[in-house]
Amino acid sequence: MSNPIPTNVAAVDLGSNSFHMIICSLKDGKLQTIDRLKEMVRLAAGLDENKYLDSATQEKALACLERFGQRISNFPPNSVRIVGTNTLRLAKNAHQFIVKAEKALGHPIHIISGIEEARLIYQGVAHSLSSNANNRFVMDIGGSSTEYIIGKQDIPHTKESLNMGCVTVSQSFFRNGALSKKAFKKATLFAEHHLEPFQSTFNSQHYDEAIGASGSLKAISNVLETSGFSNNGITLDGMEQLVAHLHTLDHVDQISFPALSIERRPVFIGAVAIVYATFKTLNIQQMTVSDGALREGLVYDLVGRIYNHDTRSQTSQIIAERYHTDRRHSKQLKETMRYMVAQLEHHPCFADNSASLQFLEWAADLHEIGFEIAHSQYHKHSAYIIENGDLAGFSKQDQLILSRLVRSHRKRFKESRFEDLPPPWNKHTTIMSVIFRLATLLHRNRQAVRPDFRIGIDGKDIELTFPEAWLEQAPLTCADLKQEAQYLKEARFNLSF
Repeated sequence: MSNPIPTNVAAVDLGSNSFHMIICSLKDGKLQTIDRLKEMVRLAAGLDENKYLDSATQEKALACLERFGQRISNFPPNSVRIVGTNTLRLAKNAHQFIVKAEKALGHPIHIISGIEEARLIYQGVAHSLSSNANNRFVMDIGGSSTEYIIGKQDIPHTKESLNMGCVTVSQSFFRNGALSKKAFKKATLFAEHHLEPFQSTFNSQHYDEAIGASGSLKAISNVLETSGFSNNGITLDGMEQLVAHLHTLDHVDQISFPALSIERRPVFIGAVAIVYATFKTLNIQQMTVSDGALREGLVYDLVGRIYNHDTRSQTSQIIAERYHTDRRHSKQLKETMRYMVAQLEHHPCFADNSASLQFLEWAADLHEIGFEIAHSQYHKHSAYIIENGDLAGFSKQDQLILSRLVRSHRKRFKESRFEDLPPPWNKHTTIMSVIFRLATLLHRNRQAVRPDFRIGIDGKDIELTFPEAWLEQAPLTCADLKQEAQYLKEARFNLSF
């Protein structure tokens, strides 16, 4: 059931300004970059006032992804990670676009939260730096969100994602490219307003160095250095000089620096406003720029999964401890589910898909976290926390699958609960829930003793075979199984035992 270690891995970042792809060779756990692709799609610009992604922008994005897809078409499933960020978090028609985008790429796309994006950005930066500063601050400007992170070595401990980016700020305050002091002041006030609640959290007194990670920050750094406004990355003094220069211009088309591409020119002013506001609000004097960013973070996270150091497993353990769950009981459930899955290795849900068992094990860790809120309906509280929490390593889709598993592990069972999950999870999660329900039922008394039973699943027919006379000696379990047969009947399953 475990996948072979791939020789090459790829990560794709569907950003709100640019789409990026990085391809690395993987040998003995070490990565070497062999290819990079980048296209400025400006996805955020296609989001209308009702939060729908317009068809022209979708077509431009899909054309780019067709090209990316050609490069990774023969990569095995476990060697590629593709994530969507803020624009795809916001777009009401994101699902329709993602279906077409996945077809173009030949691999699934996961939408990640702003906090997860911040974590991955920090990972990408941390791995690309040789310095080991005690505390470092990382900033990343995307097309429609900006992430701020403080971390120590390769562990981020403070993360925030704000809804402002180079595309959205440029569009909102510099309409049709018109520049003015008044517009720039409004743009910086907007950014300062977003940052104000985090002013003390991210103040420069809390870290030893500030690092920028994104095309926008690289562009600003290059412009400052080549124009003689700074000789050491981005400085507050250099920003003052750059802003003063921009105040002499009337239109973005007049922004002309040898280090600034024509492609980036329309969104440069929005990035400058965000950086200027950030430096002022957080009292930053100087910032260097890193080569590492979200896509590098994705690659390192993917390699962790390949070598069984999955951040998601660490997260589920940490959350289980935080909510004081019964760890012994979780262990019993995991062992029983592994026992069942081993018997169902040829079932489509488990054949060549170790992820199904992984989700079941995370569900065992987290299904009782809702007890901390209330014992009554605890499975609903658990599911809500899982679906809406910031769970490091988990995408929005991962959290939804896990949430539905936990929500469905007891009481009434509705197949409709899984219909909105993407294929194959809309089918797999139904079967996974049945496995989880049966394991929970067999350990209702929280005893470790488990009979050597057999399980078979054929379509909607589930058959359990227990040792002779075992059920007679376990009347409560027998009664529970009869009740479970009724619950499953509502979803047109036939449980016999």
